Amino acid sequence: MPAGPPPATMQSYSGATVISATFRNLRTLSLPRHHCLFQPRPRSARFPGNQNNTAGAVRVPKYDRYILSQLLVLFGFFSLVLVSVYWVNRAVILFDQLIADGQSAGVFVEFTALSLPNVIRLVLPMAAFVATVYATNRLASESELVVIQATGFSSWRMARPVLFFGLFVALLMAALVHVLVPTSRGQLAERQAEIANNITSRFLTEGRFLHPADGITFYIRQISPEGELRDVFLSDARNPGERTTYTATRAFLVRQETGPKLVMFDGAAQTLSAETERLFNTAFSDFSYDIGALITAREFAMTDIRHYPTPALFAPTPEILEITGRSPAEFTYEANLRIAQPFMALVAALIGFATLITGSFSRFGVWRQILVAVGLLIVVQVLETVAAGAARKDAALWPLVYVPILVGLAITAALLWYADRPFLFTRRRRVNGTAEAAA
Repeated sequence: MPAGPPPATMQSYSGATVISATFRNLRTLSLPRHHCLFQPRPRSARFPGNQNNTAGAVRVPKYDRYILSQLLVLFGFFSLVLVSVYWVNRAVILFDQLIADGQSAGVFVEFTALSLPNVIRLVLPMAAFVATVYATNRLASESELVVIQATGFSSWRMARPVLFFGLFVALLMAALVHVLVPTSRGQLAERQAEIANNITSRFLTEGRFLHPADGITFYIRQISPEGELRDVFLSDARNPGERTTYTATRAFLVRQETGPKLVMFDGAAQTLSAETERLFNTAFSDFSYDIGALITAREFAMTDIRHYPTPALFAPTPEILEITGRSPAEFTYEANLRIAQPFMALVAALIGFATLITGSFSRFGVWRQILVAVGLLIVVQVLETVAAGAARKDAALWPLVYVPILVGLAITAALLWYADRPFLFTRRRRVNGTAEAAA
């Protein structure tokens, strides 16, 4: 029987000393069982979330806690930034409108607070998408996604914390669209009607030329602590045929049953006729001017469909239809839109995550996947616009409101399915190329 190769411990071959030491080191090397090179890790070690909880309490897996913590922190940051940007733009417009009408800073703060829920409603889906994309991009750039996939996690399992995050944002959106936004819009419209009927705020502003009505210019140099108006100027050009200008050294604003009156003392009235171009000058010791005719009182009415609660939208009364001037189809569309809107945040988060994990590791980042995710969201928004136009015209087409949500979820499912098979199309191209070469 032929002799086999000499044992590794023999010294007859070159380098035998090194081989002998290597085998001795391997035999004496002590490794934990789950670190053995030839034995698979136990399922509990590869999937920490599958360990049995002997205490009976519900425990969130470490992976889910880690991803959720990242998403929530980034979501809070981007929500604050985007709300601040929107709020500043809205505040500038409100500031110009209110201060120009002589309103106080308290009214400005009140109006800004009432408009804030609607701003948050607009921002939350965008903040959820940006937070998901940013967190996933950072995980990919730091190779954490590669490590997670190497432990045996599928794309569906990796998307579970993103699903929880999207549902959390959807709950916030539901509270906004069903409760806070309709209530705040109704109160804002009511306060606007009150301010429009507030004569004092529209007239008693010193040092500024005011225009409370078309063709009316009003100016007060100073208002005394006793409420006396000093150095009053009033120009009435409502009649195209003549223009009358009133000046007075002092005046008072008096409320009467027939309406508010401006009583002026020690002044003059100058009337210019456009036809004859003659100027008539009349001096007076006291003169009463009816300013109630300048202001048309506006009764508050919920004419905007967005002011009504969700149950009222599903069953609008004939009185509501008459007040708003809207059709039943528009009420049905608005009610279903409030139900569908919260899920847009869920779809945005899932599309952002699913698109980014389809890309392989690259030192240049995943910018191509980010652009694809933005493009997919644009497609979903276009579908939402098309569905809205059809649902507003026909009440029977209300299911179209949910089509963009279903399309977004289908896109997410397709991306997650492809993420588990990254070489599917590559293999097909290779097989086709090999077949062509063999032919």
